[in-house]
Amino acid sequence: MKYFKYLVLFFFAIASASCNHNTKSATPVVGFVDAFEDASIAPARTGFVDALKKNGFSEDKKNIKIEYRNAQGSIPTLTQIVNYFISEKVDLLATCTTLSSITALQKTKTIPVFVMVTPTAKLMNLEDAAEKGPANMFGTVEDGNYIDTSFSNIPKFLKPKAGKLVIGMIYNQSEPQSVDAKQRIQAMADKLNITLVALPLNSSADAQLVTQSLLSKNIDAFFANPDNTVFAAFETILKSCDQKNVPIFTSEAGLVQRGAVAAFGADIYQWGYQAGEQAAQFLKTHSTVGLNPEMVKIRKRVYNAAAAKKYSITVPSNFKAVK
Repeated sequence: MKYFKYLVLFFFAIASASCNHNTKSATPVVGFVDAFEDASIAPARTGFVDALKKNGFSEDKKNIKIEYRNAQGSIPTLTQIVNYFISEKVDLLATCTTLSSITALQKTKTIPVFVMVTPTAKLMNLEDAAEKGPANMFGTVEDGNYIDTSFSNIPKFLKPKAGKLVIGMIYNQSEPQSVDAKQRIQAMADKLNITLVALPLNSSADAQLVTQSLLSKNIDAFFANPDNTVFAAFETILKSCDQKNVPIFTSEAGLVQRGAVAAFGADIYQWGYQAGEQAAQFLKTHSTVGLNPEMVKIRKRVYNAAAAKKYSITVPSNFKAVK
């Protein structure tokens, strides 16, 4: 009887531990999804975490848990990460760059998704017939207007070698926002009497071959438009352009730090911070009432001093050098 009593207590302890393991923690969990490893995108995550901390949520205080996963550029891995977070019933998803945001928003309609470094739902082809984006999409987005400004700045920096300015670009035909950017840039090039030479590619593995093909067409400059392929292959693009003495311009401030001449681009840290402030509001109120995707607020005119010097480019006074 004595042993039977201990046996009952033993199984009761196991059952209790099992129940406790399956019970959802009272500490809110954030599932942070990065599509790929990229130094120019990384500050978004830092900004997001800093915004949570400023609003009282930090792992140091043990009142929040931030689970971070990076797909390292693999679509199957990205899908697995999102599915895992959904199965774990995280309190919210934070997604950095377009691929992460699209994957999360396609996989769940109930968990709030706070996006960053991501375009509008329309540019991601996620709007419904009533032109409404996913009801669980929040965070900070962009439209394409700043791309027009960035491209139209190029004639202020550069004179054509002969005739009119010839600018080359590559774009990912499988990314909706990249195709949209190419169309916007083509319209702006026509307006500014600039010849645009645009070549498509499907992955960063093709970047070197396509860039070299582009450089054989006597372009005056390369425009690095905002898509995941360009971000992932930027060092390859930069090396090829430098060898042919072709400067790179862009709409992304992060790419200026990596070697492009200049941009009118979003501050990536502030982009993540803005999304983090929305996430903090949700964590405080446990409600998404009043929350909607916001346009990114802070953009900067920046230039790379070393790149400008290399190409003997005089930079307008309203541009600030990156550190």
